[in-house]
Amino acid sequence: MNTPRPSTIRLVIVGASGMVGGYVLRYALENPVIGSVTAIVRRSLRVSHPKLKEVLHRDFADCSALAEVLSGRDAAVFCLGAYTGTVSDADLRTITVDYPVEFARVLRGSSPGAAFSFLSGSGADPTGRSRMAFARYKGEAENALLASGFPHVYIFRPAYIYPVEPRKEPNFSYRLLRWIYPVFRTLFPNQVIRADDLARVMVDVVVLGDAEGPIFENRDIRTMVRSLHGPRTDQEKGRA
Repeated sequence: MNTPRPSTIRLVIVGASGMVGGYVLRYALENPVIGSVTAIVRRSLRVSHPKLKEVLHRDFADCSALAEVLSGRDAAVFCLGAYTGTVSDADLRTITVDYPVEFARVLRGSSPGAAFSFLSGSGADPTGRSRMAFARYKGEAENALLASGFPHVYIFRPAYIYPVEPRKEPNFSYRLLRWIYPVFRTLFPNQVIRADDLARVMVDVVVLGDAEGPIFENRDIRTMVRSLHGPRTDQEKGRA
């Protein structure tokens, strides 16, 4: 008989106040294999849980002050990001490239054996030739993280992430996608993923450590959801 794994995994989350990061936090706190969760945040999450340690840090362009906090961590899930069109191009590159690379630098120095799970995006272009800034920047970040020296780096490239719970959409395109989601999901199932499903898989890969990777496209993520948690389509859940 297999002996259950002890609750010793020490997980770090960056971006826990965001849509996907919020579900990452919820799932991590519920996961019996995870013994502690450190959330690096700019403002308080106002969440109380015996597993949770909240660390306020405002300047992700310089994470040197987090060296001690990040010592002895087993895994990290990085979900911090920005929507195209909501910030300037310079800020988009800073948030998309500089922030995760700087965080990874400090984490690697403090916990060299940690596994790293990164929220990228569909269309990310590691060649840097895409005309889309978002694609180029995500590709640049991916390249840097894969070369950072961690034993395991997992890159997730979701397409449209369905918010699940009502929220204020960042722009018209997202409002439209949410409105047509039931039809879009039926016609293009491999171009959508639920935010909660994506979060669960991002945590699972760094906890289990046996995913092939390192890059998972939207189709791969959906397959992993079914493999790890059984059928999880919206119809089967009874939610849209």
